[in-house]
Amino acid sequence: MHPMVDLWNFVVQNQQEILRQTGEHIALTFIALIIAVFIGVPLGIVLTRYQKSSGTVLGIVGVIQTIPSLALLGFLLPLLGIGATPAVVALFLYALLPIVRNTYAGIDEVDESVVEAARGMGMSNLQRLAKVELPLGIPVIFAGIRTATVINVGVATLCALIGAGGLGEYIFRGIALNNVNMILAGAIPAAMLALSFDFVLGMIQKYIRKIIKPLLAVTGLILLVVIPWSLKSLLPGRTFKAGMPPEFIERPDGYRGLKKYYNFDIPTVEMDAALMYRALRNGRVDVIGGYSTDGRIKAFNLRVLKDDKNYFPPYSCAPLVSESALQEYPQLKKVLNKLSGKISNDEMVEMNYQVDQNHRNPGDVARDFLQKKGFKTGVSRSGTPDVIIGGKNFTEHFILGHMFAILIENYTNLDAGLKLGLAGTQIVFNALLNHEIDLYPEYTGTGLHVLLKADSTTVNHLGNSKQKVYDYVSKFSRKKFNIEWLRPLGFDNTYALMMREEQAEKLHIRTISDMVRYIHQHE
Repeated sequence: MHPMVDLWNFVVQNQQEILRQTGEHIALTFIALIIAVFIGVPLGIVLTRYQKSSGTVLGIVGVIQTIPSLALLGFLLPLLGIGATPAVVALFLYALLPIVRNTYAGIDEVDESVVEAARGMGMSNLQRLAKVELPLGIPVIFAGIRTATVINVGVATLCALIGAGGLGEYIFRGIALNNVNMILAGAIPAAMLALSFDFVLGMIQKYIRKIIKPLLAVTGLILLVVIPWSLKSLLPGRTFKAGMPPEFIERPDGYRGLKKYYNFDIPTVEMDAALMYRALRNGRVDVIGGYSTDGRIKAFNLRVLKDDKNYFPPYSCAPLVSESALQEYPQLKKVLNKLSGKISNDEMVEMNYQVDQNHRNPGDVARDFLQKKGFKTGVSRSGTPDVIIGGKNFTEHFILGHMFAILIENYTNLDAGLKLGLAGTQIVFNALLNHEIDLYPEYTGTGLHVLLKADSTTVNHLGNSKQKVYDYVSKFSRKKFNIEWLRPLGFDNTYALMMREEQAEKLHIRTISDMVRYIHQHE
């Protein structure tokens, strides 16, 4: 089928969700913009009256805009929680610079002779501002508002990572799953919004002097009606809430299947995995879907809920290597299999903890572990890589990637290069198939559900047997993709639901079924 037909079919099938995301995107953009206008324009005017302070204030506003968007959202998360509130605050801060700067410039650049003539006519400072400076400076001021609008439409896509909704939801899910249709279903409407708003505001800018009064009246009405309604919606009543990363929401072995299997439904916000753990620690959500060997479980005192109905399959970790790499460098298999069974769950949790909580370098943590296990670690090469090691964008893969590289360089004459931090399973797996990397750590449960897309009959037949699942993915991965699973490393990083220890203890929740009963009792 033609790619455009696929995209069209996807849009038609998901039109309600796309419309919802578009509405959320517009609301986030304009609520933040209106607040920025009503604060930024007066601030710019004040700076023209206090010139000595203008450089400092404009510098501070400029520094705010240089802060990376995700870093700013992460900073606001513990202060304002998840959802639309921190998103609106972040977008407001990013909109301030062009509005304040253009207001200051628009009024400051009014011809001095015109201002002097107004003074000569006996106009007061307020009269000069209202009748001379603002009318002459309004085109420049409006250009700043136009710029801020386009900036906000783009930055608003990132707000999906903190559960604020918007078109970024599909973009980040699509990136995690390497689903082009999903990416385009979010990216195209976002681009169209930016172009449409810029075009409309450009037309308004041409006639701004003629329509400024009715425009201000309409804007004031929006401020009086929309903002209070929006703020009310941003502060909903407290409910039991879940935070989930994009990939987990869409995966066949992920959250949607889990809800059906255990028969429950709770309000869920989609957010970046790193921010998700912080949101749970700070009490902004009550349960998250994470990884059972994550170091933040120990660091944040979280309780992993027992999967008492055995929904999640085994996720034994093993190196996944292309056959072409093994044919060219057969020594890789022997070297990497040295790690077989050497890493326990507790050891992997501790290594992740050292990186996540103690902020140690993943390479140093990997080297220390190998030294304790009696491996050679003294050689470190810096030549052109013979073998490229990939990894996903979470701590465990950074550690394992370095571990593989250290072993390869110390037990062979090969140089190892790293391409870590790839966005999601499908992206790193496609990199392996396309020979952009030669190997990476993967999990048998992911191989079963995501890579091989095993049907329900096969999944039920394999059950929760680690060996059966490993044998199945080994056999069919070699047959279908020409790749090989080496021996498992020893630990199982299963998907898991987790809560804060004190809250889980207070609510008497130890298993997923306990959580479901609590939800049903409080619906």
